[in-house]
Amino acid sequence: MAMLVVLAALLSAVLMRGCTQNINMPADCSDLYKSRQTVSGIYFIYPAGDIPVSVYCEMISGGEAEDNGAWTVFQRRMDGTVNFYRPWDQYKRGFGNVEGEYWLGLENMYQLTRKNKYMLRVDLEDFQGNKAFALYSSFSVGPEADGYKLQVSGFKDGGAGDSLSFHNGQKFSTFEKDQDVSGDNCAKKHLGGFWYKDCLGTNPNGIYLWGEDDILGIIGNVWKTWKNFKVGMKSISMKIRRVS
Repeated sequence: MAMLVVLAALLSAVLMRGCTQNINMPADCSDLYKSRQTVSGIYFIYPAGDIPVSVYCEMISGGEAEDNGAWTVFQRRMDGTVNFYRPWDQYKRGFGNVEGEYWLGLENMYQLTRKNKYMLRVDLEDFQGNKAFALYSSFSVGPEADGYKLQVSGFKDGGAGDSLSFHNGQKFSTFEKDQDVSGDNCAKKHLGGFWYKDCLGTNPNGIYLWGEDDILGIIGNVWKTWKNFKVGMKSISMKIRRVS
């Protein structure tokens, strides 16, 4: 009997420790928001369940009230300090500075979106201070074996127009891993890494142009339906939030 009591106590301790780890290992910024972490900033999340990943959580966004809170930012451009013309392995694992410009990583994005349903928000700002956004009710990234294929749908306009649906169903491409459906290498042609088709409606990971450039615009961090291909954004951020 004494042995059974000891075993029961040990089992209880293990279960309790497991519960504590789950509580302390948020999968995304939605979990943090639910635990009353409502200040935007840098946090650790656990997309794969056991390895911490540093990420920027945007707990408040402009727009409708139902669009606010709990956004996990996976891409951000704001000042041109980070080079986004990078090879496949870096886009896979992530790069940059979470305090500024960064890419969360395709594998992290896959781990996040394979378990739960997410919506996507893209926030844009030009160098005159004008802002716009685009919402998509469904967003996911497939496994590496399928090229980290993008699935995005359910567009809702926040003034930016829809430049992303063109890329739906496409595999991710970098300059040395061409997976687009074009005869050209779109990543080389447009100096970025993205879910290129043949080639693009937007190029958020293109060259930071510091505004309008009539000659080089096609390689810039552009969003066609808002400012055409000639105007690079001052800031672009792409973020996801869990859909309950």
